[in-house]
Amino acid sequence: MHQVQMIINGKSCPATNNSTFDHIAPTTGEVVTKAAAGTAEDANKAIEAAAAAFPIWSALPPSEKRIRLLKAADLLAARADKFIEIGMTEMGSSGAWYGFNVQVAANMLRDAAGMVTQIQGDIIPSDAEGRMAMAWRVPCGVVVGMAPWNAPIILATRALAMPLACGNTVVLKASENCPATHELLIQTLNDAGLGEGVVNLVTHSSKDAPSVVTALIAHPAVKRINFTGSTHVGKIIAKQCAEYLKPVILELGGKAPVIVCEDADLEEAANAIAFGAFFNQGQICMSTERVLVNEKVADKLIEYLKSKIDGFVTGLPTDQVHIAHVISQQAADRIKALVKDAENKGAKAITDYAFNGTAVSPILLEHISPEMQIYTEESFGPVCTLERVADDDEAILKANASEFGLSAAIFSQDIGRAMNLAKRIESGICHINSATVDDEAPMPFGGVKSSGYGRFGSKASISEFTELRWVTMRSTPKHYPI
Repeated sequence: MHQVQMIINGKSCPATNNSTFDHIAPTTGEVVTKAAAGTAEDANKAIEAAAAAFPIWSALPPSEKRIRLLKAADLLAARADKFIEIGMTEMGSSGAWYGFNVQVAANMLRDAAGMVTQIQGDIIPSDAEGRMAMAWRVPCGVVVGMAPWNAPIILATRALAMPLACGNTVVLKASENCPATHELLIQTLNDAGLGEGVVNLVTHSSKDAPSVVTALIAHPAVKRINFTGSTHVGKIIAKQCAEYLKPVILELGGKAPVIVCEDADLEEAANAIAFGAFFNQGQICMSTERVLVNEKVADKLIEYLKSKIDGFVTGLPTDQVHIAHVISQQAADRIKALVKDAENKGAKAITDYAFNGTAVSPILLEHISPEMQIYTEESFGPVCTLERVADDDEAILKANASEFGLSAAIFSQDIGRAMNLAKRIESGICHINSATVDDEAPMPFGGVKSSGYGRFGSKASISEFTELRWVTMRSTPKHYPI
């Protein structure tokens, strides 16, 4: 069993009241993590530690920040085996998924290290004689990051990498579903020598989440918040941030469409759809949830997809499998209810599927219609729907008929046509001839509509995690009217 404590000011510590909570493994139903159940008081302690560290970290020369962030990246990569072991135990996905998480997260830290000299300002031409006007980018102060469990290392690292590069200090609110994974990440950053209080970790139980989150947002030292998670919770976070006039970045749910034109490379499209829909059991905000295929090639695409899906093996993450376990029995039950609702209303599964506890094999549904819950709801599981469309206009109409707008993809060998379709899709991210699931540290990552607002990713996030100040300097005396 993993014993997890909070990390405040560089030191491991229990909750103020010494309370703990248990996390149950989805694969065994047994308690695998016992973690400190932090309170609002603990959240305030973490913020105060970050605030005390801020003058020191923000004043470090860029080269020193770079050295420390690069060391953190190397140490993170060196601990890949440990992250994989804990990740499979806590969350039940495959070792390949957590290994991929470590690789991407280490590159995020390396990219952030390269950005420390890119926090730049401008000289602004002024009409006032004898005055130099400047725009300075300066650190905000304490940044709170709230990271989920589904891509635990990537999303927690993203919550802190660019804030640190911009000169801020950070408090990370761990997910209740992976406290040991998030503890290992923050411990790794501390072991790399970022400095006491530069990054801090607060863990908490589900029942204490509202009070802890409120404390993290309300504290006067907190200047920015970033949250990755469900749209439902994101709206709650946004309301609280508005109450305290705190800027927030929200990266929320998705219902990613893939448009497959009649001139597409269908085998390549099938490979990308299968990956995008079922990698990490579909528990990715960018997961492919909807396939909109031209009716002229739909049968051929289904043939390729069926062949691909039939080859997937579902089972324990410790075995050689393509599809492992979803996060909880509650999640599996919800996915099953969505699928059964669709089938009861006329949907047909293209391939056989099975529910075995939290092991859910991949499901591809055809003949779906708007009265089905799965038509509009994010499944967040290994489920994908397929609709036949007559032409590009119908494909765009259906692609945009969703409250979400995070990721999308288009398959066509006519690049001009694909580019025009990309302009018409309402999404923050669009990939041509590639899967909806993709991530790369320098890219502007975020969505539109109910998928959130703001952008992560090196240059794009500089404006999110700095203050822009107007500074002037006079070289001659100024005449004042009074």
